[in-house]
Amino acid sequence: MQHEQIVDRFFAAIEAGAIDTVQDIYAPDAVIWHNDDLVEQTVEDNLKVLAGLHRAVSGISYEIVRRAALADGVLQQHVLRGRLPDGTAVALHCAMYLQIRDGHITRVDEYLDSAARGPIRRARESV
Repeated sequence: MQHEQIVDRFFAAIEAGAIDTVQDIYAPDAVIWHNDDLVEQTVEDNLKVLAGLHRAVSGISYEIVRRAALADGVLQQHVLRGRLPDGTAVALHCAMYLQIRDGHITRVDEYLDSAARGPIRRARESV
């Protein structure tokens, strides 16, 4: 499977809230890093975050701004869109490098504005 197809499947699973599918796409020892906290998450921790995201944000969708296929993965810029429980629309601009090996995502480096993520984080913590 091409790297871009794996990434398409990954984001479609997140949009659908199919956390088991996301887990299957990750390599068991994948690492997920975020620029705003500099922490390397495990797959298990990231799946908890994604489940919390779905509890707090409805209608999750990814608008791809640009994407570049690389020899070892995909570099993607996108906007995560959705609605908070109070109906407020959210748009989180993000860039990600997704490293892929043997058909699985082995590493994600996520770059975003932590201030823009604040409303989503607060909603996630309150549900």
